[in-house]
Amino acid sequence: MAVTPGITQRPFGKLPDGRTAELFTLTNGRGMQVEITNYGGILVSLKVPDRNGHFADVLLGYDTLGGYLHDHATYFGALVGRFANRIAFGRFSLDGHSYTLPINNPPNSLHGGTVGFNRRLWQAHPELTPQGPRLELRYTSPDGEEGYPGTVKVRVDYTLTSENGLHIDYFATTDKDTIINLTSHGYFNLSGEGSGSILNTELSVDAHDYTPINANLIPTGAISPVAGTPLDFTHATPIGERIHADNAQLKFAGGYDFNYVLNGGATATPKEAAEAYDPASGRVMQVFTTQPGLQFYSGNFLNGVHGKHGHIYGFRSGFALETQHFPDSPNHPNFPSTELKPGQEYHESTTYVFSTRPVLLPAGPK
Repeated sequence: MAVTPGITQRPFGKLPDGRTAELFTLTNGRGMQVEITNYGGILVSLKVPDRNGHFADVLLGYDTLGGYLHDHATYFGALVGRFANRIAFGRFSLDGHSYTLPINNPPNSLHGGTVGFNRRLWQAHPELTPQGPRLELRYTSPDGEEGYPGTVKVRVDYTLTSENGLHIDYFATTDKDTIINLTSHGYFNLSGEGSGSILNTELSVDAHDYTPINANLIPTGAISPVAGTPLDFTHATPIGERIHADNAQLKFAGGYDFNYVLNGGATATPKEAAEAYDPASGRVMQVFTTQPGLQFYSGNFLNGVHGKHGHIYGFRSGFALETQHFPDSPNHPNFPSTELKPGQEYHESTTYVFSTRPVLLPAGPK
């Protein structure tokens, strides 16, 4: 049944400083819905149909703003910046200057620091467009915020398309040489949030290489093939099939938490980077991006988090596919650059597209 596309807005809760965070619900003509709050640009829920047309929320998260305010570990659904992923020892150099960042994931700086973009209140501008309902978020990050140089003006657009795609456009400019790496940190469970393990989800990633890590989860600087390792998802494979393999990289990460070097590298238009399929529900999620990397995380640190609707999110009950530049890029000249200079515009795009597959019945007798 056709649905009229639209956007609704309501208060989501009060911040400690008294300001109000808003919750925006975007609905497309097929009934797919995404809820986004301008606090941290957080994706709060994402409701998509299964193969029988039944809708479920496939994003882990919280019922209230308070859950996000008090959570300093998971980054559920967050808009992450200034720099997604880890920077070793919270240090990097640029133009001969050394910069020190907060150590919030010892011994590293993670996801922009102690008060990253995920903990800022963004200016929100909802609108209906020919492509679908859109929420534009804007934030100006002052020079020196969390140790990063330059005043950076950021805009992120979330558009819900008629093809059941959540399209995210990231833009940024700066008045001083700086670094930037933005992503969205949604945790997905295609059977529905709170439905248990994601280990039966079948995943494919269009990457022949990855960036190996050390015991601190920081890239060594090498770019290595996935062939012959449990990290090979060039063909659709259940996430849990090799997650317990005797492999040093898996032991460092406690499962999957790796940056994949996408085939084709950075592109001007989005390319397909990954696909996840849940056999139980029939839901399929394809990921398209302009970014050169994709961080696949298998929820290794989920440990009984109290989430939506009274659900307890246990070990590996959600996975993340974070499109990005590579972790610790400023400290590895051989990685794609994350530098942004005055006069340049940072622009990256990612789309999560949802569809379904029918049950494949076993072949009958010949």
